[in-house]
Amino acid sequence: MTVAADSGTSLVQSVDWLAIAPPTIVAVVGLIVLVADLFTPEKRKHLLGFVAIAGLAAALVTLVPLRKGDRETFCLTTDTAACSYTADHFTLVIQFLVLGGALLTALLSLHETRTKLPAGEFWFLLLSSAAGAALLPASRDLATLVVALEVASLPAFALVGLRRGDRLSSEAALKFFLSSVTATAVMLLGVSFVYATTGTLHLTRIATELDDVPGQLDTLAQAGVALTLVGFAFKTAAVPFHFWVPDTYVGAPLPIAAYLSVIGKAVGFSGLILVTVIAFPGYADVWGPAIAVLAALTMTAGNVAALRQSATRAWSAVRLLAWSSVAQAGYLLVPIAAAAYSSDDQIGATVAYALMYAVVNLGAFAVAALVARSRPLNRIADYRGLYATRPLAALAMGFFLLCLAGLPPGIIGLFAKVTVFSSAVDAGLGWLAVVMAVNVVIALYYYLKWTALLFRAPEGVAEGAAAGDDEAEPVHKGAPAAVTVVIVLAAVAGVALSGYPQLILRFAAGTLF
Repeated sequence: MTVAADSGTSLVQSVDWLAIAPPTIVAVVGLIVLVADLFTPEKRKHLLGFVAIAGLAAALVTLVPLRKGDRETFCLTTDTAACSYTADHFTLVIQFLVLGGALLTALLSLHETRTKLPAGEFWFLLLSSAAGAALLPASRDLATLVVALEVASLPAFALVGLRRGDRLSSEAALKFFLSSVTATAVMLLGVSFVYATTGTLHLTRIATELDDVPGQLDTLAQAGVALTLVGFAFKTAAVPFHFWVPDTYVGAPLPIAAYLSVIGKAVGFSGLILVTVIAFPGYADVWGPAIAVLAALTMTAGNVAALRQSATRAWSAVRLLAWSSVAQAGYLLVPIAAAAYSSDDQIGATVAYALMYAVVNLGAFAVAALVARSRPLNRIADYRGLYATRPLAALAMGFFLLCLAGLPPGIIGLFAKVTVFSSAVDAGLGWLAVVMAVNVVIALYYYLKWTALLFRAPEGVAEGAAAGDDEAEPVHKGAPAAVTVVIVLAAVAGVALSGYPQLILRFAAGTLF
């Protein structure tokens, strides 16, 4: 489509349908599920889950032809080209993470939607959120970034509160919603400052215009840069924007807690990378130190809070995973901060770590979902003696925890931490590397304590009665096939990557193919 401008210059907007296929397919399938839900009998609504899974799988398949080269679309061509959507290697890796994570979440949710959750609403909301999350890493202007962030976030609020009549679920959704809306409002204020300073929303043009900002507008530009980062820092659960995490994870259905811990963070980190590295490289002296401090605070606060979790407290296992995800977010922030101080490509370390974290964290949540079938309160103490009743699940959980801790045989976790540590050292952030090393040692305590509990002799229900709960002796129900598939896939991927850890770094850096 061609539109003639008043100056006589043609503005050409092109649409590359293959480039936009991944988020488009997910969005279209979401609409199909929503409409089909109106005409599907109650006893057949479980089939909607298989439609959703097929849609996510189809979106993943469309990533294969896109790896052959960068593609751009929704481009306006005047004196210089500026595109709103770019399918480069970074985009494809994050979309692979998002869509793959959403697919595993969908598998985890199949049993939940049969018994506890309204199927039609759940699958529509999950696909809508996944579509927004897949759109965000391809966005190359601030307007599209904000829209993608909100499309990913708004359905997530409803997913957290979807357990009707559950007080914890309702409170978690409300807290998540109010804190997210506040962060978004602050981010929009920052975007308006950036637009007022530069007169453009395209990331590449913002970088050019910020290099020539007049002195009287420099303070406004700096404020805009800082405020724009707030919304993405909230999605990553960086301190002090982390307070919503534990209650939200406890109140949400377990598959949604897993989704937020992986896909939510992928959205936040990809947004942070885009605005800092592409749009604001000239203001690295503003966002570099800020993100470095956030990284140190986040990993420290997450690990200290995880240490304080009582094994007998209700939902302590989910709370520990929640605080662990906060600490892991701190490690993920380190290479982004390092990018402000080094000309080398540091972003590959964050992407590689995010891929590793996604695999093992989804696996850990899958085991937690399995244990919750017998022990709904999901305390850490409920995992004692898991090896005696579910040996394969215990071995898998132990492996996932060791990966998160960075200990053998979880070599992939160790490799990822060394990569992040090296990025800080190479950038001259020695103090941040020291903080990270101290936090890794702190985290060993609670990861190893939980791992050891899996293989200890099981106790009777006396301990549970002493804790004041009314749970009876657990009835060990069979594992749903879909949950078993997720655990097996995560374990196999973790073992394979531990055997060949360079694979994930090469994939993240774009040198695999």
